Amino acid sequence: MEISATGRLVVRISAADVGKRVSVRRLDEPGGTGEKFTDTVGVLTSWDKGVLLITRRDGQSVRIPESALVAGKVVPPAPARRRGPAASYEELARVAARAWRPVESEPLGDWELRAAVQEGPREARPWGAVVGRREGFTRRANSVLPLGDPGLPLDEALTVVRQWYGDRGLPAYVQTATGAEGTQELLGAELERRGWIREVTAELWTGALAPVADRGEPGGVVLSRRADEAWLARYQRKGVSEVALQVLGSGSPRSSEAESGGGPSVWFATVPGASEGAAPAAIGRCVVDGRWAGFAAVEVDPEQRRRGLATTVMAALARRALDEGASAAWLQVETDNAGARALYAGMRFSAHHAYHHYRAPGSVENGRY
Repeated sequence: MEISATGRLVVRISAADVGKRVSVRRLDEPGGTGEKFTDTVGVLTSWDKGVLLITRRDGQSVRIPESALVAGKVVPPAPARRRGPAASYEELARVAARAWRPVESEPLGDWELRAAVQEGPREARPWGAVVGRREGFTRRANSVLPLGDPGLPLDEALTVVRQWYGDRGLPAYVQTATGAEGTQELLGAELERRGWIREVTAELWTGALAPVADRGEPGGVVLSRRADEAWLARYQRKGVSEVALQVLGSGSPRSSEAESGGGPSVWFATVPGASEGAAPAAIGRCVVDGRWAGFAAVEVDPEQRRRGLATTVMAALARRALDEGASAAWLQVETDNAGARALYAGMRFSAHHAYHHYRAPGSVENGRY
């Protein structure tokens, strides 16, 4: 906290500091006995009508009455991580976007509108008709990636976004991030003011690739360029369409792009089941993109968990990624997946930033993303 020469706490922030990272101390019980203080660090996203709004690293917003402020100051951006590969938010956001590439995209200034539309489950109507729904395969390939200025005032840009997704029969989503230098706390706060609904929060973790490769024994894992029937039999998302296969394989109908050196290289790992015809014991997916290897879809037969199969799958994929020149690794994990987080922490991965999907008010989620 900021302390004056007289030893008193001082508030050295104002509304002019909106958009900066701040550290504040507030009085929880003003005027009461046994006063209690709470410290908050995050991005000051608004200071309006006597109330501060601070967005913490995890994306949670904290409202603080101006009258409760005891001390405050502007602080430097979040300190650089002490282990693992150095990377900016923008670099990782672009790498992750290429790992879940849409079938269709369109620029809006520095924003990218992304969609991968597939036919969803058919539904019976009361009058007897059976109709199909359209849905997007994974929010990551069906949301706006806002890396900069859309070239329009925000409300106009959001109108374009809603129209673009509405034309495709999809709800409008915007993906934002928090917790690192260059992330989008201000945009997230503006979306919340406009009634956009935050549905999912996850984190992008990074780590060195070689230690992952060293953890598993070679052998027992089958690697393939494409998701075959056996791999899909273990994949948790059922009813995978051709569109989903495009996103999983490269995100683009140009299936030969990776082989020609024009895009990321995608690998699928399978540990065969215990008997012929059985679903695989474990699977995984890895996207090699320059120095980065991105892991996803690491799934294990529930009856064979805690046998190290997830580690085996990731090690096999990591060795292949090393062969292709990668040296750093990333993955995405939801904040409530305690088992996966423990596994990845044991491999010396750690959180780089959090990301969030905001859905436009009035639009209904119409599929698993």
